[in-house]
Amino acid sequence: MKHAWENVMGLGVAGNFTGHLEQAGEASDFVGVTTAEAKAPKGVFPFYVPAGEAAPEPGHFLHQMPISSSTIRLNRGHENHQIEPEMALLCDLTYAGTQVVDIVPRFAMAHNDCSIRREGARKISEKKNWGADSKGTSTQWIALDRFAPGGVLDRFRLTCFLEREGVLHPYGVDSPVRNYSYIYGQLVEWLKDRLNTQSDHGPLEDLPLWLAAADYPRQALISVGATRYTPFGASHYLAVGDRSIVMLYDETQYYGEAVKTIARNGVATELPGISLLDQQVV
Repeated sequence: MKHAWENVMGLGVAGNFTGHLEQAGEASDFVGVTTAEAKAPKGVFPFYVPAGEAAPEPGHFLHQMPISSSTIRLNRGHENHQIEPEMALLCDLTYAGTQVVDIVPRFAMAHNDCSIRREGARKISEKKNWGADSKGTSTQWIALDRFAPGGVLDRFRLTCFLEREGVLHPYGVDSPVRNYSYIYGQLVEWLKDRLNTQSDHGPLEDLPLWLAAADYPRQALISVGATRYTPFGASHYLAVGDRSIVMLYDETQYYGEAVKTIARNGVATELPGISLLDQQVV
């Protein structure tokens, strides 16, 4: 059976929330990467690439589908794994020849860009996809009226919890989506530039080459950056038996203890104004 995400390219934005890279121990990876301004994200990394007819390495690890809505499967090596709570955008891509000329976000959802804290990894992608169930994306999608100030996302916040031995711990700092360093039009323009021009440099990869390998996919799932960790999140790694909960929610409908209650109990039916990602760690 074909996975729902099979033909959708998976991309992530690195360094789009102040302080996250430092907490994740990854700031040093980007010392040789220059950006247009201090607050700009560091670059874009692939976490899943559909294997098109032009794929030079059909067996490459990035051609493995990593997304699950219910499970995070830890890598078998003795390595540390952390939740990365993010908002992901399902976007339509438009091309003129081989150039990306438009990126239109259609839906937003809670996303876990779960990562291995792997010392000495050459590329960011080497920490991001270790096979099936190494990423998480909610099946509850928030339809976007427009990806601009005044749109529905102005009301949304991102939060994250880890449940361990029956105790719910705040893992990511509850943050408004509008606090991303780059968001809306600025993010779209920056993404277009990166997809068309990013070369193989330091921890970053040649994105035009990967787009070609995927036969220029018409859609991309783009995770736009992880928030900061709480002190608990910064100092605790995932273990078998944990629950990972990432929630994108409308702050005008839910707040305070109601958010924690939904995270603790999960939702049997979809609630309005919420995208919940609830994953068991195995």
